[in-house]
Amino acid sequence: MAKTVSFPRVAERALIVGLSGPLLTPDERDFFADLNPWGFILFSRNVSSPEQMRRLTGNLRDTVGRDAPILIDQEGGRVARMKEPHWQEWAPVRDVCDGMSNEIALMRALRLRYRIIALELREVGVDVNCVPLVDVPQLNAHPVIGNRALGVKPMEVAIRAREVASGTLEGGCLPVIKHLPGHGRALHDTHENMTRVTASVEELRRVDFPPFLALRDVALGMTAHVIFDAIDPKACATHSPAVIDIVRGELGFDGLLMTDDISMKALDLPMHLRVRRALHAGCDVILHCNGNSSEMKAIAEEAPELQGAALQRAEHALAQRGRPRDGKIADLRAIHDGLLKEMTHV
Repeated sequence: MAKTVSFPRVAERALIVGLSGPLLTPDERDFFADLNPWGFILFSRNVSSPEQMRRLTGNLRDTVGRDAPILIDQEGGRVARMKEPHWQEWAPVRDVCDGMSNEIALMRALRLRYRIIALELREVGVDVNCVPLVDVPQLNAHPVIGNRALGVKPMEVAIRAREVASGTLEGGCLPVIKHLPGHGRALHDTHENMTRVTASVEELRRVDFPPFLALRDVALGMTAHVIFDAIDPKACATHSPAVIDIVRGELGFDGLLMTDDISMKALDLPMHLRVRRALHAGCDVILHCNGNSSEMKAIAEEAPELQGAALQRAEHALAQRGRPRDGKIADLRAIHDGLLKEMTHV
């Protein structure tokens, strides 16, 4: 029999964790009850039906005895954990942006799209959506951003990302800006490899940073596992005090800053050192997504209670969770589709 690892019950730990499948196992229930992570994140492996998701999200909150935030990546298009036949499918957002001739109509459509997505999430107990993606893609970059991007110019990304964030809030979910301070130049997919950006600070300030500066008031943000040679050639943003100083200072972001998934292959350190360095750099919360119990036990030993400024940021974020604006999904989708039909190039 495997040895049970127990952690003294504490206030919420600076962790967001995933789980193995569509049902909460007894071992996971006991582990999460002792661990008391700040929140949870769901992936396709955790999704099968609306009834199953409502049961799962309720069980997760019951394990920690509070209304813990539950996150998901539901961008629509290539990144969508909840799919047909139970949930609506969407075209890649870049295709929508490129296909519409009227920016005002596009902004209305984006706000409606992410309001509808948020409404579907709230119906199954999810209350944080990891959108908007605020990265500005470059021509030579890896396509991991690609058609997930809201545009190719800094200001159009900023304006459109604001509509995404606003629609998400109107649907009753919290948005998360990602990936601070910019993933658009990455030459590799950080799920698989570390990548370097060689652009000068001046070029980053001209192209990559402005959309994040424009959305600095959003309450939740996520780092990039990307090395910026002009700022810190030895550590990626998640592990770099110098980069996090820019995020907090120059970009003015004072929301709760979570890491990108700490289990991604871009990071080649032992799991406990990944956590230690991220917290030392200035991240508030560690995000661990793959549901691997041995990895979660390793990071749990490093993750502190949420306290001080991190706790204040977490409380500020959760205080923004509100009831969705009135509106039926079918009616909103009809308006959305009408905008696209009217304004799409023929």
